[in-house]
Amino acid sequence: MTTKGTLLDNENGRIFREAWIAGVTNHYPGEPKPGYIAPWNDTPDWERSAAAAVHEQIRAFIDTTDGATGRLTREQKSRFVALCWIGQIYKHFPDPKPSYVADWNDLPAWQRETDADIFETIERIS
Repeated sequence: MTTKGTLLDNENGRIFREAWIAGVTNHYPGEPKPGYIAPWNDTPDWERSAAAAVHEQIRAFIDTTDGATGRLTREQKSRFVALCWIGQIYKHFPDPKPSYVADWNDLPAWQRETDADIFETIERIS
């Protein structure tokens, strides 16, 4: 991978992570776990890579629909983010805990809302 690609991945991963932190801060009931709101520099390498990859998947989806994703519901946007994230979990963990790959219906409401916020953040800047 080129340095330019690495820099772009880093920037896109940060955008995803910052949207995640903002969503958790807004939607999590009570005090979130420290790992949920850890800054980018304290985020594990696998999670940085996953954040950049999911950002790219969202951006590509927006681009290939010529922005028609604005017509999706928040639930549809959230489901897309959750499914892309599950793919990254399987990529990075050969035998993940079931809670890491839970279906969207089984996610807590705060996480579903946060995923929708992530999609909409990327949608606004694309």
